[in-house]
Amino acid sequence: MKKLVLVGMMAAAGVAALAQGSLTGSGASFPFLLYSEMFNVYKNQSGVAVNYQSIGSGGGQRAIIGRTVDFGGSDAPLTDAQLKTAPDKIVHIPMALGAVVPTYNIPGVTTNLKFTGAVLADIYLGKIKTWNTKAIQDLNKTTKLPNLPITVVYRSDGSGTTSIWVDYLAKVSKEWRETVSEGAVTSVKWPVGVGGPQNAGVAGLVKQTPGGIGYVELLYATSNKLEYGFVRNGTGKFVDAGNLKELEIASDSKVLPDDTRVSITNSDIGYPVTGFTWLLAYEDQKYGNRSKAQAQALVKMLEWALTDGQKIHNKLGYGQIDGSALVKAKRIVNGINYGGEKL
Repeated sequence: MKKLVLVGMMAAAGVAALAQGSLTGSGASFPFLLYSEMFNVYKNQSGVAVNYQSIGSGGGQRAIIGRTVDFGGSDAPLTDAQLKTAPDKIVHIPMALGAVVPTYNIPGVTTNLKFTGAVLADIYLGKIKTWNTKAIQDLNKTTKLPNLPITVVYRSDGSGTTSIWVDYLAKVSKEWRETVSEGAVTSVKWPVGVGGPQNAGVAGLVKQTPGGIGYVELLYATSNKLEYGFVRNGTGKFVDAGNLKELEIASDSKVLPDDTRVSITNSDIGYPVTGFTWLLAYEDQKYGNRSKAQAQALVKMLEWALTDGQKIHNKLGYGQIDGSALVKAKRIVNGINYGGEKL
């Protein structure tokens, strides 16, 4: 009986220790505002602190490959080449849908301008130089645009937001595809403009630069009281990313592979500059000095994030994971193990 009591006391102590434990992650700034709220709620409910550092998707990818964090955050999936550099299998768990919007600072203009992919590409190629250029004015006939120079703002760090943006531009512009990037990459050699770190840095530069235009996750535009544009999709509709259903429609338009690594930009339906943001983790959690308790804490957090945690998304301007994406995400989390032992 004494042995049973002792075992029970040890188990209770383990639970208490876990409740006071913590998880660490770093990566994408795209979902930082969402994760800040989610992990605050999670700590209040579970007692487990989740410390997430917004350092950009490139940093999050390097951190998880280097095993310096429990999980990485990225808006760009790891490439096959990157996955080969990892010491073991990394899985991608989709956490949210986000919209990358063109946001701008044009004195006297407080409307949501309309953009096509071709116009956005020409702006970022440096071919369209002023706001009253005919290509922009023709799309916005009821708004008088000033003869104001355009200042292009881009991400200066390795960025999943950049990956979504340039992936879209490559799909809609042959010139972009042939001269800048063929698809989704976290950094490029920008033809024109000035750089700012993370979504917050781009939004800040646009806000302080009359004539500025940048690309940020939707909430970084709205929280900074910046205007953002509607973008035309494949059906010819100019779509407001603020209607979060349009993000879910875009995600449902593409077949999701089992590993969930997919681009959903340039969709015929929904908002065409939509992307997933993923949490990255090792499928086998038994490595280095990592304990089983750490692995269990990670899995419990991921399970919560795909269930109760999803209730937080819409109020912050992010789309929920649903349908086949949610089914596959839960399946991936269920496959995370500790030396082959199910968690």
